[in-house]
Amino acid sequence: MKLNSLHTVIERENALMQAEHARHFGHLAETLGRKGLLIEDLIQKIQAFQIAIPSWALGTGGTRFGRFSVGGEPSNLLEKIGDVGLLHALNRSSDSISLHIPWDIPTDAPTVRDHLAANGLHIDSVNSNTFQDQEGQRFSYKFGSLSHTEAAVREQAIEHNSACITYGTQLGARVLTVWLADGSNFPGQQHFRHAYERTAASLADLYAHLPKDWTMLIEYKPYEPNFYSMVIPDWGTSYALCQHLGPQAHVLVDLGHHLPNTNIEQIVARLMGFGRLGGFHFNGSMYGDDDLTTGSIKPFQLFLIFGELVDAMGDLHVQNPPLAWMIDASHTTKDPLEDLLQSVEAIKCAYAKALLIDKAQLRAAQEANDVVRAEELLQDAFRTDVRPLVAEATRLLGGALNPIHTFRCARVREALIAARGRKTSATGL
Repeated sequence: MKLNSLHTVIERENALMQAEHARHFGHLAETLGRKGLLIEDLIQKIQAFQIAIPSWALGTGGTRFGRFSVGGEPSNLLEKIGDVGLLHALNRSSDSISLHIPWDIPTDAPTVRDHLAANGLHIDSVNSNTFQDQEGQRFSYKFGSLSHTEAAVREQAIEHNSACITYGTQLGARVLTVWLADGSNFPGQQHFRHAYERTAASLADLYAHLPKDWTMLIEYKPYEPNFYSMVIPDWGTSYALCQHLGPQAHVLVDLGHHLPNTNIEQIVARLMGFGRLGGFHFNGSMYGDDDLTTGSIKPFQLFLIFGELVDAMGDLHVQNPPLAWMIDASHTTKDPLEDLLQSVEAIKCAYAKALLIDKAQLRAAQEANDVVRAEELLQDAFRTDVRPLVAEATRLLGGALNPIHTFRCARVREALIAARGRKTSATGL
């Protein structure tokens, strides 16, 4: 579907919804104004908040039991860029792509850059893949990559990550995300200390070749695909590796990479305080790394995470680098583009609610050990319906007041199926 056609539908549907939207927004603006909040300031912050779309999530996701295509899925990087361009036209908050290598290798960098520019996009980051063996690969990662007992396998993994940097540099990216599937499934299979030491040495070798204006994000995960141990199972291990590497290394927090009931907001606060939080992979989780729509399962936790982020970003004593915001979710039961629109909307709403927290009053309640008052301040912000505020911020940038509704009115999926066919499969998992 062409952007011009979508913009026409956006304008038409916005005009039909404008009167009702104005009523809701006017009421909310008046309410927030009475609390001393500046609506223009809130809108500007929401508009500036951009969330990278993962190149691997533009096709239907799947599980080990199967995948059910919706049709019209992008079969190459240029088509994926076109799809993200449609998302960004609708929500005005998805101006970048998190690129996965080798699923989406840019074979013609100038053409890719031109296509990105035509869609108002850029490449935010590149993600390496040493959790799978690729066709033609000399050594297997079955028993690890950067932590492998054999030096030749480790060198192969280092070379792959270096290639990711090269591809990213060609497209203007400045972030490398490293997630390792390395670990063990049985007691005694792996020497814990030696596996960590080999990983640290491999990452140091890669870090030495990192461009000065790049950031390396180190991701952690407590289990899966290995179930007895993971070499980087938690934020503390990621943090220790970052400390070992240097100031360009930071921790990446994936919301699905935690054991049930983990206090993720406290982890976020710790890492911000240490100046080592590098970014997020947003998704929703019920049991583990479920890759569900962001905010679909634990919206209050998502709000609390943003509460810590907003508090730290407004504290002059916190010296943390700018964060990379990325989605990492893909499931088999939804249209992937609708799923991404829902995730971005949930993230923006959580952020907007966090901006409403009266930090001065909350700090006073905390210092006075007034538990009820502190909780009520958070609940007051969380229970506020900020959708009109988010919609207004989007409308002012030319986006859709209701992105999902407009996506369906524009029959985007039908247009993609007509152009690409019903039986299609995107690169990736």
